[in-house]
Amino acid sequence: MITWFDALLVTLWAAMTALGARRGLAGLVWGLGGVAACFLANMLGRGAVVAALLALGLGVGVALAARRLVSEGAARPWHPFAGALGGAALGGVLVAALALGFPLEVRVGPQGREGVYPATTLPPALYEAVRGSTLKDGLMNVWHAGPALRTLLVPDQARGGR
Repeated sequence: MITWFDALLVTLWAAMTALGARRGLAGLVWGLGGVAACFLANMLGRGAVVAALLALGLGVGVALAARRLVSEGAARPWHPFAGALGGAALGGVLVAALALGFPLEVRVGPQGREGVYPATTLPPALYEAVRGSTLKDGLMNVWHAGPALRTLLVPDQARGGR
C-alpha cells in the first residue's frame, strides 16, 4: 500500500533529481560526492556529533570541488542528464536512510530475539504510515546486505552487528 510517507519520500527523491539536473555536470559531481561524503562520515564518525561535523566538512569540500572542477560556460546537452543521475543517486541514499532510520524494536519470544521495524512506540499515524510503506518494504533487505551498504544507509545497525 502506498502511504503519505511514500509520497513524501518520492517527492524528496524527485526534488534531489531535479536539483542535480539543474546543476548539470556539477550536479553529477555534487550527487556522487554527496553519496561518498555520507559513506565516509558514517564509516569514520563514531557518534552523532562527530559524524555530523565530519559530514558538514565533507559536504563543504564536495560543494567547493564541484564548483572548481566544472565550469558552467561550456554546457553540453547531456549535462542535465548527468546531473539528474547524480541527484538521483544522492536522493536515493537520502530516501533509503529516511525509510530505514526509525527505531527498531526487539521482541523476545519462544523462537528467540526478533527485530521488528518500525518500533510500535512511534506515534500511531507515523507508525501506520511507515509500517505500510511500499518503499520501506522494498528496502528491508538492506538489513541483510553487505557491510558497505549497511554503513551507508543504517550505520548504527552496521556497527551493532545486527
